[in-house]
Amino acid sequence: MNAWPISILLAYLLGSIPFGYLLVKIFRKQDIRATGSGNIGATNVVRSGAKGLGIATLLLDCGKAFAAVKIAQHLAPGNYDLAVLAAVAAILGHVFPVWLGFRGGKGVASALGVFLALNWPSGLIVFGIFIVIFLLTRYVSLASIIGSALLPPVALCFIHQRTPIVIAGLIFIPLLIIVKHHANIRRLLSGTENRFGAKKASA
Repeated sequence: MNAWPISILLAYLLGSIPFGYLLVKIFRKQDIRATGSGNIGATNVVRSGAKGLGIATLLLDCGKAFAAVKIAQHLAPGNYDLAVLAAVAAILGHVFPVWLGFRGGKGVASALGVFLALNWPSGLIVFGIFIVIFLLTRYVSLASIIGSALLPPVALCFIHQRTPIVIAGLIFIPLLIIVKHHANIRRLLSGTENRFGAKKASA
């Protein structure tokens, strides 16, 4: 049985599980897409007033992507190309979930999950950078953008399987996340982006 299509399909479907949407719908009977920024990610869930659900969303979004990569690694041990493709599929699933009409989140927590699975030291380093930038600026979006931009160079310091697929995947994931933050980038440049804790959600 070919592990490639199975791993990639499972990764996409796992990534597509909209935990932020489901948790708010189940526990608050609300559609998180009608609140704040309309994003289904942890930041908007927290800003909606559901801090506990926001933390749960963060952990579950990270965990589903981590699991997607680990399943691929289990089905095809030693195949790093497939693991990276599964990582890409999981991120695509989160950003473009089939269950919500292909309108999902921005992929930050899921990206942390896949990089922890692919190479945990690089994932932890970038997460640490994210935390520092966030604490200094209180901008979730800025921390996400800078952290994403640093993912490829940091990861390549630890990852030695530098095939075309691996390099392309390591570049594609942060690039997609940054593109999904295009509105935040405009607000950051114009000085109108909201810091974390503001009433109006934007990240």
